[in-house]
Amino acid sequence: MSTTPSPLLTAPGSRPGDPAGPAGIRLIVTDMDGTLLDDAKRMPAGLWPVLAELRRRGVLFSPASGRQYATLAEQFAGADEGMVFIAENGTYVVRDGEELSSDPLAPAVAARLVSAVRELAAGGADVGAVICGKRSAYVERSDEAFLAEVRKYYVRHEVVADAAAVDDDVIKVAVFDFGAVERTTAPALAPFAATHQVVVSGEHWVDVMNRTADKGAALRRLQRDLGITPAQTLVFGDYLNDLEMLDAADWSFAMANAHPDVIRRARHLAPSNNDNGVLRTISRLLDLPLPRD
Repeated sequence: MSTTPSPLLTAPGSRPGDPAGPAGIRLIVTDMDGTLLDDAKRMPAGLWPVLAELRRRGVLFSPASGRQYATLAEQFAGADEGMVFIAENGTYVVRDGEELSSDPLAPAVAARLVSAVRELAAGGADVGAVICGKRSAYVERSDEAFLAEVRKYYVRHEVVADAAAVDDDVIKVAVFDFGAVERTTAPALAPFAATHQVVVSGEHWVDVMNRTADKGAALRRLQRDLGITPAQTLVFGDYLNDLEMLDAADWSFAMANAHPDVIRRARHLAPSNNDNGVLRTISRLLDLPLPRD
């Protein structure tokens, strides 16, 4: 961990402060929103040729996101063969359609979370719960404003009468707050933190998972299963739900736009998500042609 991450400059040429290129990188893990994607939620220019070259070199590329597996698989359709998806903040890990690991919530816990969010809404908070199952996501709110936010991250979702009674393995409960989640929803869900993780994953999102589940735990399990070391791992993140996976890699990068706690935790600093920071960093460190803007 470094309190003063070293920058990776995007201009050609070597300068003091640039990290030396790593030898033997075998695994690249990146968050999606605020990291790989720009603020308009677009994939970066030049991604597909970079993925093809990484595959040719035998380097595994792994998206790690709070998004559901179905959403990630759709985003990488055509380039997903052999790719490991660390979905739902590490609670569900899938490769080629086969589950590698999962960490479901107890049904009673999911039901209590649904009740807590209902109470928040009844008290005037503009919030809604997303019950994240392996097969689909489930919501009770059906207004278009809320569903528009849900669709960004959960391409498979259903509106149900009782989200506490879904017939699916619930791996996470996410809550969307139209206000600032760190001021309202996160404190309201704080009692669950005694037994579970309550993680702010974005300005308007908070996720509740088992204490044993996070992106870092999923990444360490993947490293162990594949025989890959932290020194062979390159990780990018921008928000609080990325902290643990940064700790699992010697080559950990916070984006320039990252939350201050993430910048303090990472070893290095990459250009922002709007400056194609992930691909520029990969290109510099692995000596690939810089992606075109």
